[in-house]
Parts: sequence; structure tokens; C-alpha cells
Amino acid sequence: MSLGHFEIPPPQNEPVLAYAPGSPERERLQAELRRQRADRVEITPVIGGESVSTGRTEPVVSPHDTQHPLGVFHKAGAAEVKRAIDAANAAKPDWARLPWEERAAVFLRAATILRGRMRDTLNAATMLGQSKTAHQAEIDSACELIDFLTFNVHFVERIMKEQPTSGEGTWNRVEYRPLDGFVFAVTPFNFTAIAGNLPSAPAMCGNTVVWKPASTAVLSGHYVMKLLEEAGLPPGVINFVPGSGGEVGDPVIDAPELAGVHFTGSTATFQHIWKGIGERIHRYTQYPRIVGETGGKDFVLVHPSAHLEEVATGLVRGAFEYQGQKCSAASRAYVPRSLWPTLRDRLASHIAEIRVGDVSDFGNFMGAVIDNKSYAKLTGAIDEAKSKIGAGVVEVLGGKYHDADGWFIEPTIVVTDDPRYRTMCEELFGPILTIFVYDDAAWDDTLTLVDQTSPYALTGAVFARDRAAVAQATEALRHAAGNFYVNDKPTGAVVGQQPFGGSRASGTNDKAGSLWNLNRWLSPRTIKETFDPPRDWRYPFLG
Repeated sequence: MSLGHFEIPPPQNEPVLAYAPGSPERERLQAELRRQRADRVEITPVIGGESVSTGRTEPVVSPHDTQHPLGVFHKAGAAEVKRAIDAANAAKPDWARLPWEERAAVFLRAATILRGRMRDTLNAATMLGQSKTAHQAEIDSACELIDFLTFNVHFVERIMKEQPTSGEGTWNRVEYRPLDGFVFAVTPFNFTAIAGNLPSAPAMCGNTVVWKPASTAVLSGHYVMKLLEEAGLPPGVINFVPGSGGEVGDPVIDAPELAGVHFTGSTATFQHIWKGIGERIHRYTQYPRIVGETGGKDFVLVHPSAHLEEVATGLVRGAFEYQGQKCSAASRAYVPRSLWPTLRDRLASHIAEIRVGDVSDFGNFMGAVIDNKSYAKLTGAIDEAKSKIGAGVVEVLGGKYHDADGWFIEPTIVVTDDPRYRTMCEELFGPILTIFVYDDAAWDDTLTLVDQTSPYALTGAVFARDRAAVAQATEALRHAAGNFYVNDKPTGAVVGQQPFGGSRASGTNDKAGSLWNLNRWLSPRTIKETFDPPRDWRYPFLG
């Protein structure tokens, strides 16, 4: 029972630490990297607050140092999934009954712990397990996750305050219930913050969760779970079940109590889950909420009026930070012929300076791609582009790769004279940027080309100093990107500043980092109370 109208502390975006040479944060992080690298962690499912060893283990390795094991993780199967669903159902009544501000306190405490004593732990785990540089880990596993935890609580508070009007003699109010069942959270490898947000956002709304992390990000997922437990999350509210997609996902989709899916991953997997839910729709106790952010083929459109150095910097950062393994990464660009010769030389010079290697070396701008499967797909696309020079491909800049000690791919720029060339259309999810050079006079046609080339609509950017061109692109590309950037790279959405998500084949556009996402995990009930009900069934007009 609440005994006051409580307001949470106003959220503020977490400042990004620089990790400059000689700084205390750099020394602390390097020490934690050495500690975790020397450790051998055993990661298990966490179900109902208990660690569950299955004996079915897989190794945990660094993508940039594949010969050095970091530990093992125990894979969950159908038996563990059933146990996790039972634990979520058992924990639901007490968790849902808890006043919302008491639930909020758990996640505010988690944010505070992460801001302090667990910052280095989670950043180091993200660097080692997912091959992120110190900067990329900091903006993800520290700052963005802290922002999700604090801003989402703020969004829940705003929703709770949204109440109807009342006529004379009545009192109308709306209560925001959790969904009637459990939520299935499926998280990707590329952002620790997403891995923390997808289970915690429904949980702070009073839901209980079965969480399947990506197998290539179980190390950071393990520490996210430790963080939530340290913050006081009750057993069974979030159940951590690493394992293969089918072994975990299929039994969850079969469960009648499934109330929602919170997903980030591939378009194909999301469509498979949606299809499975559709085939079982008659079996559920309610229509499951389906929220998903999937793929992208994100564009940068350059107008002839654009500033050359701004474009060059935006393309390099947008395409190659974190090895291009961001849903929002720039992967296709359209450059006017008048700017191309100079821009081409700038890009070639920039990517030649980029160092690729072990992220523990803070001089490296890029690490390794996530696994051998990704490496094979990306190197295949690079080899194909090199083989087609003169037949759709003009040239390939960069494009070296090796896998002796890690899955390393250097920045690659494919220049094509075919705007429908494969790498202009297909999502690759790696450090490959494809550029089409258009005639300056074909600006209008290029707008149509950008809009119609890809089935995705996640992020995009336009670079122009001509304001009329900016306005025209903003209008013409209204449905081509859920997050649209003017004179900036198409990556780097900040919680509370740029709510994130796209439509078309990129997802349901429920905007992580906003109250629109939190609304999806609540089921409102309207209550009308009449203080002096009528005592005669007759209306005055009957007289």
C-alpha cells in the first residue's frame, strides 16, 4: 500500500567517461580486463533465483582472441524452460501486487550500482565477450543501460499519472496492470544495454520474464543478471535461460500463459516467432503483445551542398564503429559525382589509419566480428565484390581480413555503379559500406531510389547545407527510417533524446527509450465509481 504520492528523481543521461591515457577510469578498466581475462567463469541459467547446472556446456571466447577461453555456459533446454515459466508464474502475484514505486526502486538501485562499483565489471565483460572498444562498451553497457533503467522508471511514472476526467458525482480512474501472463525477452549480442532493457522494461511494469540472451553475449548477460540480483530483484521475476533459439524459444511459444514478446534480433527470427504465435493464437489466455526491433539497411544520403569533412567523418564512424555490427550502422551511401573524387580520397585515407585488433589495446578503433559464421558471410561478400570489379563494382577500398587469432575484418568500402547491387540491398551486419555515386542532377530520382531499395526502415541520414534539400529529403524519406538524422551519422540514439525503432521490415517501431515502449507492457483497467447511484429506473423523458 502506498502512503504518499511519490515522485522519482528526475533522470539525466549518464555522462560518458573518456578513458584518456593516465585517467583513473582507464587504469581501473584495464585492471578489470586483466582480472576477467585470467578468470574462468561458469555461467548457468538462473531460474527462480537459483543457478541451474545442465551439464550441456559451450565455451565462452573473445572474438578477438579465440584461443583464449573465458569460461563456459550451461545451455538450457525444454526442461529448464518449463521450470523458468513455472518460476515466472509463481513470482507474478507478489511482484504485480507490489506498489509500482517499490518495483521502481529496484531498477533505480541497479542503475546506481552500475554507475559505481559494477561499471568496470560490465564494461570489461562487454569488451571481452563482444569485442567492443572501451568507448563502445562505455556508451553501451554503462551509459545506455543506466539511462534505460532510470528513464524507463520515469516513463512508468508519467504513464501512471495519465488519468481520465470525471463527471459530477463520479470518480473515474485508470489502473495500469501488468499483462496477464509472462513476457519472453529475446536479446541480441551487439548491445549489452538492449540485453538489460528487454527483460527489465516489462519487469518494472509488474510483469515476470523469461529471458533468452544471445549465445555470443552470455558473459555480459551473466553480469547483468548479477546486477539485478544485487539490486534486490526478487527470485523468479526475471529468469535467465541461455541456449539455442529453438530449444528455448519453441517451448516458450507453446506456453498458453505467454503474454508478450520483447525482441531484438534478425528479421527472419522475428517473423518465425510471430508466425508461431499466429498458429497458436487460439491457445493463449490473452493475445500476446509482440514488440520487435529487427534488421536495417541504413542509408546516408549526401547532397551536393554537404560539407565534405562532415560526410567523411559521419561515414567512417557510422559504418565502422563496433565493426558495423549495429542495427543502425551506415551500410549504403549515395554520393553526388561532384563530391566523390575528393571524398573518395578522404575515405581511403581515413580507413587506412584505422587500427583493428584486440580491444584491450586502447589504440585499436575496431575489434573482431562476433563469430565464425559472421566472418564467413562477410568475407564471402568482400570476395564476391572483388571478383565483380568491372561488372557492377567499380572498386573495393580496404577489404583485408584474417582469422588466425580472431575474426578480424578491416574497414571495407565497395563502390558500385549499380544501385541495386547486392550489398546495397542486403543487410550484412559488418564493416562493409557500399557507395553509389549519382549524377548531381538526379537528386530527385535518388530520393526515390533510397526509399525503394531496401525493405528495411530503421535509420537514415541526410547531409546537406541547403535547407530546401534537407526539407525535401525529410519529406520524401518519411517512411524510410524510424530514426532520421540531419548532418549526423545514423547511429548513436540516446535514451530520452532519440526514441529508437523502425518500421517496415525493421520492426514494430515501439521506440525503446520512450514511454511508448513501456505502454506495451501494461494493460489498463478503467474504474468508474458513482457516489450516489440512481434509485429509480425511469428517465425524465418518460414523464
